[in-house]
Amino acid sequence: MTGMTTPAAQIVDAAAYAQAVEDAVRASAAYYTGGTSVLDDDAYDRLVRSIADWEAAHPGQVLPDSPSGKVAGGAVEGDVPHTVAMLSLDNVFSPEEFTAWAASLARRVGHESERYSVEPKLDGLATAARYTEGRLTRLITRGDGTAGEDVTHAAGAVEGLPERLTEPVTVEVRGEVLMTTAQFEHAGEVRTAHGGQPFANPRNAAAGTLRARDRAYTVPMTFFGYGLLPLDGTEAGLAAALDEAAHSDLMARAATLGVNTTATTAVPGVTADTVEDVLARVREIADLRPHLPFGIDGIVVKADLAADQRAAGSGSRAPRWAIAYKLPAVEKITRLLEVQWNVGRTGIIAPRAVLAPVEIDGSTITYATLHNPADITRRDLRLGDHVMVHRAGDVIPRVEAPVAHLRTGEEQPIVFPEACPRCGSAIDTSEQRWRCENGRNCHLVASLSYAAGRDQLDIEGLGHTRVVQLVEAGLVADLADLFTLTRDQLLGLDRMGGTSTDNLLAAIATAKGRPLARVLCALGVRGTGRSMSRRIARYFATMDELRAADAETIRRVEGIGTEKAPSIVAELAELGPLIDKLVAAGVNMTEPGATPPAPPAPPSDGTDGGTGTADATHATDTARATDVTASADGPLAGMTVVVTGAMTGPLEKLSRNEMNELVERAGGRSSSSVSKRTSLVVAGEGAGSKRAKAESLGVRLATPDEFALLVAGLVG
Repeated sequence: MTGMTTPAAQIVDAAAYAQAVEDAVRASAAYYTGGTSVLDDDAYDRLVRSIADWEAAHPGQVLPDSPSGKVAGGAVEGDVPHTVAMLSLDNVFSPEEFTAWAASLARRVGHESERYSVEPKLDGLATAARYTEGRLTRLITRGDGTAGEDVTHAAGAVEGLPERLTEPVTVEVRGEVLMTTAQFEHAGEVRTAHGGQPFANPRNAAAGTLRARDRAYTVPMTFFGYGLLPLDGTEAGLAAALDEAAHSDLMARAATLGVNTTATTAVPGVTADTVEDVLARVREIADLRPHLPFGIDGIVVKADLAADQRAAGSGSRAPRWAIAYKLPAVEKITRLLEVQWNVGRTGIIAPRAVLAPVEIDGSTITYATLHNPADITRRDLRLGDHVMVHRAGDVIPRVEAPVAHLRTGEEQPIVFPEACPRCGSAIDTSEQRWRCENGRNCHLVASLSYAAGRDQLDIEGLGHTRVVQLVEAGLVADLADLFTLTRDQLLGLDRMGGTSTDNLLAAIATAKGRPLARVLCALGVRGTGRSMSRRIARYFATMDELRAADAETIRRVEGIGTEKAPSIVAELAELGPLIDKLVAAGVNMTEPGATPPAPPAPPSDGTDGGTGTADATHATDTARATDVTASADGPLAGMTVVVTGAMTGPLEKLSRNEMNELVERAGGRSSSSVSKRTSLVVAGEGAGSKRAKAESLGVRLATPDEFALLVAGLVG
């Protein structure tokens, strides 16, 4: 990083050690005063560990400013003393290191810990909220651990931190203030609208926002409690009870007082009896991490019982009864080298960032998503910028924001294309996502290859190479042309004999009978995909009904909001000539088993409809929209089903889309995410985060074989 030494795995001499300490202090000060830092989390962790390794080998040369003996955030001096020191946590990075820590805890308390609490380590700013007789009177940052900064002025913007508790008690609630993903996006929009630089990431945004006093705007943050302790004015009986309570009981008590805790999330705090149980929970939380609506950087493990905590004691910077199991970093800082403009199958022109290679969570990242031109402008991204890149699990890497304080003045503006980079046609810039005015015809090969794919029309033998041949030979100019191909035309192509020609024509003939949902998906209507195409097809039953619908009617399909509905209407109008050609070619335009929506009931009182009729029609449509995919009498009637992992047995050859279609034929509703409303999760081989979430929520699980029996007669 500019102006900093690169953190090394090993410090070689005293001069390098002194520089490393200086770099760590500067990075910590930048983050804890303004919410910015010249190092990302992983680089800072490695730097501090190298400092600790040097100090262990050279105990007589430890510098007084070293971060190894200080509470995190110690760069900030506060003027509000803490009643009990707010300490940091030591870190472990592997099962072996955690097992060693658990053994050291057992030695300190004289026995194996009877119970551990296991919670996500939230990526925000540690704070203490003081309540007097149930009313919030002060909010304080951790500061140097002994005193913190008064940030009560910002308390009103912190969700999950009630102004009044449900009981008039005097207590201190400790927790983390952070920004959820949605809050971070909103904060970035508000900040740039007021002329500021975008926040680098949610953690920095929360830290800077909590301290800001003179901003012309406010943005929301969220509080999650992780501690509850008495104050000087706490009633004696309550104080004694809090002092003796297990950590898990304290969290339950905090929740009853109205304080937000992780109990309301997909990763609630739990207790575990053994090291093995703790490590299993660590894996579960790690699997769920990419899908959480807020950032975590690890898992906090504590001795749950108060007696064990007292026996273990605390050091000057961290308790000995708690540890942070750090997960691999999902954010790194690297440089934006180039922006490529790629054209998708529907003509969407998408920017892609070319990055200086950076390793995140075990993968080397060289490309990342940039969303759209408006997003580039809003974030004020420039070529040569140091940028924060985020990647979690299988999520496509994305550029979050420039690290503006690392700019050198040599960065260059990103040049937007003036014409389609693929075909040279004009660009439609009327929406945030730019599109070639040639639409699907700009990238006809990609569009046709997608339409012929297994989860769309499933035309066996029509792969990418064959599509290229057809397009280059001038035999196919759109999707409908596939269905008018003749035997003689195909025999005229290279490497097309009689057998392969007949097989392809048979596959095309079969594709004519695919259900409407598959046809919609093959058309590639923007704003829809496989599951949405099924919902639309089930709701309208026929293409004619769908094409006749206005935006208000289409909006009644579950998952289609007020913004998406008009674009679907416009897309269908644009696709009208192609749909007409498909109909003329004999392609099916109905959804088997679905019934078209009933027309609005005529007014019963001879008026022009009135409010009552409109309300009744809306109620009917609303009820229909909530269950457009389900058959009332199937074995899965009324159930929401999630399929995850690889299928085996009778289901082995089914794609994920075919599995979802099977769910819906059996009367259920397919879903891609697990929630409290999920009825069943079909967990195949390699099922990970979704299975773990189902277990944590108590959702019913089924193996592929069990599910096959449940829907017996529909698998064919």
